[in-house]
Amino acid sequence: MTKLRSSAPRTAMVLAAGLGERMRPITADIPKPLVRVAGKALIDHVLDRLADAGVDLAVVNVHYLADKIEKHLSDRAKPRIAISDEREKILGTGGGLIKALPHLGDTFFHVNSDSIWIEGVNGNLSRLAAAFDPARMDALLLLAPSATSIGYAGRGDFAMSADGRLRARREREVVPFVYAGAAVLSRSFCEGAPPGPFPLTALFDRAAVKDRLHGLRLEGLWMHVGTPDAIGLAEAAIVESVA
Repeated sequence: MTKLRSSAPRTAMVLAAGLGERMRPITADIPKPLVRVAGKALIDHVLDRLADAGVDLAVVNVHYLADKIEKHLSDRAKPRIAISDEREKILGTGGGLIKALPHLGDTFFHVNSDSIWIEGVNGNLSRLAAAFDPARMDALLLLAPSATSIGYAGRGDFAMSADGRLRARREREVVPFVYAGAAVLSRSFCEGAPPGPFPLTALFDRAAVKDRLHGLRLEGLWMHVGTPDAIGLAEAAIVESVA
């Protein structure tokens, strides 16, 4: 395992407020974070990874079917859970982060609740923590190769330079890497954020302009569980990995 630095994040935000529309009809009465893959809810895959990386507190934002997510998480002890309540108004991926910020440390993990992967030799969250350099970075994103990821058929999200700096995909362009839904962020990444709902990509773009958006290639295999059909693909990949 990658050795964690003493300054490795001990807090995390987990995005769990989305409507899960592309996962319908499953999400008609089950929030997407509670959809089960290989016998475990998606959000538990994420929280178990965070616990393994040494996280003590995970802030989980909720909106759609929030009561079910809260009940599911009520007995979890590691990491401890704090709920960021967006029942009245969903704030988007960026606005949700700003609302949760008072509970988070100077650097923290930021993870989508539906981001799962098969680990390589070293734990990817621990690798992110070890590679994050606040002198050069406001954000370090975990990136998966677009061509080999399970359940992903898009054009990618980022091109990455030799020193790890990221550039977002241009219109009609195909780029090698897709954001795997996990990152280490600093408080400076959030400074001056707009009020109200907004997408996290706005802060990614701002950090990229300043050359402070960096990436780390995932070790292992990332699985994009965005639709009902993708559940079977992910489960098959997990079974194969332990065979």
